[in-house]
Amino acid sequence: MILKPQAIIFDLDGVITDTAHLHFLAWRQVANEVGIAIDETFNDSLKGISRGESLQRILQYGGKAGEFTPEVCAQLAERKNRLYVHSLRQLTVNSVLPGIRELLMTLREERIPVGLASVSLNAPTILQSLDLSACFDFCADAALITHSKPDPEIFLAACAGLGVEPQQCIGIEDAQAGIDAINACGMLSVGIGTGLNGASLQFPSTEFLTWPCLSALWQHDK
Repeated sequence: MILKPQAIIFDLDGVITDTAHLHFLAWRQVANEVGIAIDETFNDSLKGISRGESLQRILQYGGKAGEFTPEVCAQLAERKNRLYVHSLRQLTVNSVLPGIRELLMTLREERIPVGLASVSLNAPTILQSLDLSACFDFCADAALITHSKPDPEIFLAACAGLGVEPQQCIGIEDAQAGIDAINACGMLSVGIGTGLNGASLQFPSTEFLTWPCLSALWQHDK
């Protein structure tokens, strides 16, 4: 009998679809309004980080840390979110990254539960735009998460929601903070992209992410 993981837990941005550029455009506009210029290289450092923490990193980067009250910071974060949500209208069923829809269908055929561990408060809206909502058995509620990645809280929440043990699951991420969070849970980690450290398995892009590869990783480790 072939052993299978109890569940596969996915990050959203950079794994299911890529809205990094939409995040960048929204943050760049908000940053410009407070006199800070950011580029896409800096934006990469915000991957997997919550909205509030991202704003603090931008303010620190621009030498304006501590200049704004918590109320103003909340307003800036909300403005960024409105800009970003408006841009999500661009997403369609064709915005799913290569190979992901096929992988999700295969996991359903293999009867392997699928979870989502995204710190994006817009995750349900994004999945709906991609026509993938039915592919996920449980999505961790980012609104209930106290600690951002690399803290493992959201991955633990996804496992709890699915009723599975983290040590019996595989997590998939494209950000270092996410890989660190997965590893902290005791899950096997799969990294998408380059420049990631500590992943159990790594692929340059999602098109190489298949069930046979995930199954082989599981067999090898177990």
